[in-house]
Amino acid sequence: MSVIEANTSNSQSSESTDIESSTVSKKVFPIEEIQNLLPHRYPFLLIDRIIDYLPGEKAVGIKNVTINEPFFQGHFPGRPLMPGVLIVEAMAQVGGIVLTQLPEMERSLFVFAAIDGVRFRRPVVPGDQLVMTVELLSVKRRRFAKMRGIAQVDGQLACEGELMFSLVD
Repeated sequence: MSVIEANTSNSQSSESTDIESSTVSKKVFPIEEIQNLLPHRYPFLLIDRIIDYLPGEKAVGIKNVTINEPFFQGHFPGRPLMPGVLIVEAMAQVGGIVLTQLPEMERSLFVFAAIDGVRFRRPVVPGDQLVMTVELLSVKRRRFAKMRGIAQVDGQLACEGELMFSLVD
């Protein structure tokens, strides 16, 4: 029995209900659920798990970077670095989770419309865990979305920027 279940079964006061709702703010999406929401598949599905999700606002996803990634074979032999475009794509996929969960956007496909102010701050290498936080900034005419993404490794900023998406008919 979880702490939430224990709180629910042992107490009926409104105070415990407030504690419960604040405790349940975290939503995890395992890889199977991500595959139900995004069309990407190997080798282009670049997120392993959503570790936090706030509906209509933001998602936090992780990518476990391993030497087995197909892009490391040529980028670069003897000095493997995750390509920056794939870091941005991984952030976009986390953003896609937020967009596909909007009630008016269910089962929609969004693609990049623009990328602004993207900066790379540190290399991402095999063994790193990339933690990406993507926040929804705006949705216009239910066709365009703007998001802000940051990617970190061990609490250090690896990449940041604004991502714009367009709905594909």
